[in-house]
Amino acid sequence: MKIFAAIFFLFSVFNTHAEEGMLKLDVSRNGAHLPLYVMSNPNALATLILLPGGDAGTDNIVEGKPSSGNFLVRSKEHFFNESFNVVVMFRASDLSQLGYPYRVKEHVAEIAKVISFSKERFGKPIWLVGTSRGTVSGTAAAIALGNKEVQGLVLTASVTNRVVGAIKTQSIDELKMPVLVVHHKNDACKICVPSEASRITSDLKSSPAKRFVMIEGGSDPEGDPCRAKHWHGFINYEKETVKIITDWIKNPAS
Repeated sequence: MKIFAAIFFLFSVFNTHAEEGMLKLDVSRNGAHLPLYVMSNPNALATLILLPGGDAGTDNIVEGKPSSGNFLVRSKEHFFNESFNVVVMFRASDLSQLGYPYRVKEHVAEIAKVISFSKERFGKPIWLVGTSRGTVSGTAAAIALGNKEVQGLVLTASVTNRVVGAIKTQSIDELKMPVLVVHHKNDACKICVPSEASRITSDLKSSPAKRFVMIEGGSDPEGDPCRAKHWHGFINYEKETVKIITDWIKNPAS
């Protein structure tokens, strides 16, 4: 069984001819792996590593694709269509949740593995794009790994208070890369407050380019205000939000 698993892992990681699909990346921890959804764009300007919020599960794999409704997961094609490689990073197979303390410590090492894999596979600059809890992980990784590994950082629906790793509790003044902060005006999640998100850029003292964008579009929010189908997840404004993000990544000085 162990031999079969090893063969499957090697096939998954080194099958570089596939343009799109689920892969398993070993995390060197009792056979655990990181599920990745990879989209290879021959015209890519950079590689975007998308960090979903919540517990970052794939949900069911339907026709080879994750069915998670997370904003970044359901928007992956929009990022791809803007001339980027896309790597969606999900929760490690031996975890049942991705808590805040894990995201600011152990998760950083896992993100580093995905960055290494992405650089080897695509040879393009790396941008981290997080949403909700994924902003905690993305910020922690960008601080720890620095601009030699990470070209830039995008934070959407940022975690602003009340929990370990909230963005302004981290050493974001150390970030020496472009940072874009995007938030919805009507986000009603108690730990992702729009007025607090708007002040994140004021602490980016070392960033060579920074911008805050408040989104107002969308329609028909439903369910929990901290979930992906509400304003928190830029519901029915995904394509427009992604275009704002990708336009800025292409020209951070704008």
